[in-house]
Amino acid sequence: MFEPTSSFPAFSEKVNRYWLPDRDRPQPGQYRIIVDQELPPSRGVMLLDPVGSGGFLSMLPQMAQRAGLRPGSEPDKQTIFEALQLAGIELNGADHLFYFSDAEQKLLPHENFPASVRQLTSEDADAFAAFVSDAPEDDMDEAFVELDHWLVLGCFVDNRLVSAASMYPWSGTAFADLGVITLPQFRGQGFGNQTVRAISAQALRLGYEPQYRCQPYNLSSIRLAQASGFSLFAAWDVIKLDEE
Repeated sequence: MFEPTSSFPAFSEKVNRYWLPDRDRPQPGQYRIIVDQELPPSRGVMLLDPVGSGGFLSMLPQMAQRAGLRPGSEPDKQTIFEALQLAGIELNGADHLFYFSDAEQKLLPHENFPASVRQLTSEDADAFAAFVSDAPEDDMDEAFVELDHWLVLGCFVDNRLVSAASMYPWSGTAFADLGVITLPQFRGQGFGNQTVRAISAQALRLGYEPQYRCQPYNLSSIRLAQASGFSLFAAWDVIKLDEE
């Protein structure tokens, strides 16, 4: 059975219960095949690669049959990808999944934040519109920060919104998926860090688990996650759907 160490922190029961089919994880380099009739088509093939152990490949029965992968078996990654390739099953590209450790969650809701970091409402529409106008378009598309999301916080400098983060409940779970943007000229000064921690603290108070996702090549986003106190839990990939 996998036991957290100082290198691999303990995560909350919500995280473990949702992502891990059981606590008996495979050995590093091995991936247990899980066949699940209840998977939605958008996750009909789902590869989870937790930090510090082997992983899990969850599949709809017809997908497992198509790939010739036997439930309960534990092939290595090369075998998995060869089977998927032969079956014509393509994955979308992994996301990193970050969560706060148990220890960090106990501290965060009690942290004090500056008055310049606060919740945004419809009354901040003009400030948010100016922020969107100043933010790089690619950042807005990738981060998915919206004023009408479930929870939105921002950091102000001289009455100007310079960093904004928003959350929404993710896929019917108790996870609050997080997006954050800081204007380029205000990066590296701690504003994004403050905004991420403040919105995460509020989500925890409301009973939600903050979730930070980003792609492995987005090094600046990874650095922000780590600086904000998140720990990497796993890499997660799903089937690539036909866009038609």
